[in-house]
Amino acid sequence: MRLILASASPRRLDLLARIGVTPDAVTPAEIDETPLKGELPIPYARRIAAAKAEAVREGGALVLAADTVVAAGRRILPKTETEAEARAALLHLSGRRHRVYSAVNLIDAEGRARHRLSTSIVTFKRLSEDELSAYLASGEWHGKAGGYAIQGRAEALIRALSGSFSGVMGLPLFETRALLRAAGYPLG
Repeated sequence: MRLILASASPRRLDLLARIGVTPDAVTPAEIDETPLKGELPIPYARRIAAAKAEAVREGGALVLAADTVVAAGRRILPKTETEAEARAALLHLSGRRHRVYSAVNLIDAEGRARHRLSTSIVTFKRLSEDELSAYLASGEWHGKAGGYAIQGRAEALIRALSGSFSGVMGLPLFETRALLRAAGYPLG
């Protein structure tokens, strides 16, 4: 059974390896990830994950795609591309709880789409200027939703996590494994 991962994320490959899964192909989806006007975080995450899977759909193969959204209330925080964006996002999250939604979409060999959603609540400590500057200097924020990578230095700045660590990283393993099993993918 051929499995295609519709992602360029090395983290997603690493996470799949944790459950003994190695995709047969990694084909990043080229889609517009701009939120629609007024789009809320959960529908956005689901729409983007589905669009990624659809973009690389291949007859007879399983196609796995995911999207992770950091949300402060109804606001979708961007994947930060500049230090100024990362600073603004981290200042917004400092000392607060926020939600991380990780949507997973799997198109099975018959072309049926299945999906799951993981919701996690993350609480950052109140960041001092020294902590913020040190984290920004690390560069880990680049390209990360909400300006942080939980699997790196930011983990020491997180006071509490309720939910899925792997979901906050970008691919909730419990939900992903359930989708693969339901599609008949051989898992140990």
